[in-house]
Amino acid sequence: MPFIDSKVSVKMTKEQEILLKTKLGKAIEIVPGKSESWLMTGFQDEYHLYFRGDDSVPTAYIEVKVFGGENKAAFSKMTEELCKIFDEVLGIPADHVYVKYEAVSNWGWNGGNF
Repeated sequence: MPFIDSKVSVKMTKEQEILLKTKLGKAIEIVPGKSESWLMTGFQDEYHLYFRGDDSVPTAYIEVKVFGGENKAAFSKMTEELCKIFDEVLGIPADHVYVKYEAVSNWGWNGGNF
């Protein structure tokens, strides 16, 4: 039950959104037991983000939520991959990307909870 939500300061085309969705679907496999088959993604472009008091450089805030426990080693590799993806697709440099991870123990789907 992973969810990757991103807020970016740049305008995204539909093609970029689909490319991000595809690349995130592969990247989530870095976290053991996670796959695109359960992945939900969300995108918000042209979000007003200020980093170090400045909004002149493309910036991203990404949240990754996973059902289950933390995996710091996988999360570290995931951060590296997310920074690479957002730089390749949207031109957002790694030093302007924040990634928040959250392990969730209660997750609902299809009328019930896991």
